[in-house]
Formats: sequence, structure tokens, C-alpha cells
Amino acid sequence: EVQLQASGGGLVQAGESLRLSCAASGTTFESYAIGWFRQAPGKEREGVSYISGTDGSTRNIDSLKGRFSISIDNAKRTVYLQMNSLKPEDTAVYYCAAAWVPGGVYYTGSDIEEKYVFDYWGQGTQVTVSS
Repeated sequence: EVQLQASGGGLVQAGESLRLSCAASGTTFESYAIGWFRQAPGKEREGVSYISGTDGSTRNIDSLKGRFSISIDNAKRTVYLQMNSLKPEDTAVYYCAAAWVPGGVYYTGSDIEEKYVFDYWGQGTQVTVSS
């Protein structure tokens, strides 16, 4: 079973960057999909970015317009979310989560949350972007 720890949040000004980390323990990522999610005050939680621990394929939500990128370091068992050109509307609590996929993760399409069950969650890390 995988345990996740998210970190790297903080307070930044609009236009600046942050890199969030999601460190795993208990297992490797080979049979997991890993996702970053966020929840802003008064809004529903939304998926931000996903990566396959099997083949490294990724998916970002279209609204990010290339500002965010996800990556994985299998040796460190850590998934990163690089957030550039941050905007005040990016302010949220960011969570990492994992879905166990026996046989491997070979799909990172837009409906990934319908295909895989993200039921392993780390604690949230706060990202606050000021104007």
C-alpha cells in the first residue's frame, strides 16, 4: 500500500512559480496512476494533472494552458508538479493522490478519473497566489 506526502506549497505573487512534491513510501509507482488535485475555497475539488507510474504519460487539464507540468522521479519515488506563471485563481489546497492499477497504467486520457479510482490521498499543501 502506498502512502503519500505532499509538500512545497507557499505564498507567492502572481507570475511566480512553485514546485510541489509528492513523496511516496511503501511501494514504487509502477502500478499506480498519480494525480494532483486542488480545491479552492467555495469550489469543488478538481483534477489538475496526472501521470502514469508505468510509462510516464501525462495529462493536464486544458484550462492550465501549459502553465503546469507533472513529472516523476522513480528513483526518489516522488512526483512533482511544476507550476509556472501562477495566477490568483490558482490559490487552493493541492493534494496528490494515487490509483492502484493492477497490470499497469497505460491510459491518461481526459476521463482518467472515470477509469481509475484515486483512493490513496496525501495531506494537502496550501498554495496562495497574491495579486
